[in-house]
Amino acid sequence: MPESYDHVVRDWRELLAWRQYIAANPEKAGLSDGQFVLEQMHALVPEEQGEQPGRPLDLSGRMPELLRAKKLGFSDRQLAFAMGTTENEIREQRKSTGVIPTYRLVDTCAAEFEAYTPYYYSTYGDENERRESGKRKVMILGGGPNRIGQGIEFDYCCVHAAFALRELGFETIMVNSNPETVSTDYDTSDKLYFEPLTLEDVLNIYDQEKPEGVFVQFGGQTPLNLADGLKAAGVPILGTQPESIETAEDRQLFAAMLDKLGLRQTPSGSAINTDEAVAIAKKIGYPVLVRPSFVLGGRAMELVYNEEDLRRYMTSAIEVTPDRPVLVDRFLEDAIEVDVDCISDGETTVIGAIMEHIEEAGIHSGDSACVIPTFSLPKKVLDEISAATKAMARELNVRGLMNVQFAIKGDDVYVLEVNPRASRTVPFVSKAIGVPLAKLAAKVMTGKSLRELGFTKEIVPKHFSVNFPFLRYEGVDISLGPEMKSTGEVMGIDVDLGLAYAKSQMAAPPPLPTGGNVFVSVKDSDKQAVVPVVREFVKLGFGIIATAGTFEVLAAAQIPVTKVFKLREGRPNVLDRVKNGDINFIINTPSGKIPREDEVLIRNASLAQRIPIMTTLRAAQAGANGIRSLQKRKVRVRSLQEYHASFAAPSGVAII
Repeated sequence: MPESYDHVVRDWRELLAWRQYIAANPEKAGLSDGQFVLEQMHALVPEEQGEQPGRPLDLSGRMPELLRAKKLGFSDRQLAFAMGTTENEIREQRKSTGVIPTYRLVDTCAAEFEAYTPYYYSTYGDENERRESGKRKVMILGGGPNRIGQGIEFDYCCVHAAFALRELGFETIMVNSNPETVSTDYDTSDKLYFEPLTLEDVLNIYDQEKPEGVFVQFGGQTPLNLADGLKAAGVPILGTQPESIETAEDRQLFAAMLDKLGLRQTPSGSAINTDEAVAIAKKIGYPVLVRPSFVLGGRAMELVYNEEDLRRYMTSAIEVTPDRPVLVDRFLEDAIEVDVDCISDGETTVIGAIMEHIEEAGIHSGDSACVIPTFSLPKKVLDEISAATKAMARELNVRGLMNVQFAIKGDDVYVLEVNPRASRTVPFVSKAIGVPLAKLAAKVMTGKSLRELGFTKEIVPKHFSVNFPFLRYEGVDISLGPEMKSTGEVMGIDVDLGLAYAKSQMAAPPPLPTGGNVFVSVKDSDKQAVVPVVREFVKLGFGIIATAGTFEVLAAAQIPVTKVFKLREGRPNVLDRVKNGDINFIINTPSGKIPREDEVLIRNASLAQRIPIMTTLRAAQAGANGIRSLQKRKVRVRSLQEYHASFAAPSGVAII
């Protein structure tokens, strides 16, 4: 029986994916010395020309073979690997022999009338359809494919940067490879290059367009990783320079900078093998937060409490090399995490917002709900955070946006991380304070000062804005931890913090209930701390249901509570109560890195039944506060503009 079209396409896509993976990682496929690439390359060179299998190839001066290799899809990096040379040498060979890409135009108007926005893709053909305008140009590098840790928030920044450049009279050149973004909409920029965000492809476009400079700080980590290579190739980087980016990302350089500035940091180290990691952990003390360097979304990040778990982590599937060490940080338990977004022109630094996380430190910042302005931090701490942020921006010579993550333990402020680029919270902050930070940053990066732009003072709004991440992939446990899981976010605004939080829950259903039963099952270390939270729900009129261990603690605290069976203890059990609609709110903190089966089933059932579930105690407390506000106050809907009108806008800054 003939295979269906869908089946053939699926098989072809799978084979193509494996081909691309093996080409980039031949050693992982058991092909030593680049055997895969070499065998493919030898097909390009006739045997009579004297090439010996297994030896590096030499295509220098062979324009037809080099052109054919490029037409077949070999990247400069793959060719360099096969020929035993560097990517830069391959690039120079190509340019010297005239093997350079041409750009074809996508007709966005289907030939019915002239397409005003050029939409280009590269090819190694003869005809070059690129148009020249003669205007001053700036290139913006987008974020590429959306994935956990790098989403549409960065595309927002790229789009606003394009709008800012247009206002300044520049021709905007957008480079991105993601068709589902706004930045790749053909009327966002003056020219769009739909190309991979690799050093080779970006340099090819730069050689054709010759812009005055390139923006790398708006598209997230992907374009930031190209900064060093671009600068080495002579490309002007506009805004914060690669040397400052390296200082922020290199653990030793960063620690030295904090020491110089007199700022606190958690004890830490970097390891390239298991013994080094164990030695560092013994020195700084458990628990430790471990993660590979240069990752997005906290991928493969884990909170480790003992040596056994650390050894398991180090021998897992993560790749550890001298160039990619594992970072080991002392974890501050029960600390409050704070995010700061700021903008600097090299002289003046203005705080965009200080955001207090609802979840405690240790939950990935991309998964934690956060609030503007802060709601529990004293002025002394806020002043220290502001001063530390400005000192680091000055030391790093930041021009544009910068994000800083702090941990607050008591009254002590610790610097966790600095990102000298736009962060995923920039759109949220911009909407909360009514100032388009990405737009201002783009103008600063082209030479404008914040004083010229009229933005020289932090805005502290009179309303609360809550940013709530949501949307986890189906089948992924929704319990929060150091590895990011959410793929979307919503925003709730109100003059009352509880209502602002409740609105964020309405925007990402299920909404908070105003009555019914709360099911409580928490890990042992949370059993005493959950008591005051449960008391709040009792005061709000909720019934309390709990499994055996939590039941005993609550009953001992004289809280009225009903005991329910665990999954294997009898019927009706907690899962039955969830499915029968007897439970309206769930507090369930995970018992460990590897959750028990019943925990996962309960959390998945809550999603299926659309029951709000909180997996941290601070989130449960926020839920109680939101319910209290819903019971006492009427929900009002007001526009962003109405909220922004309640405080004066900086002179000369457009309110959004």
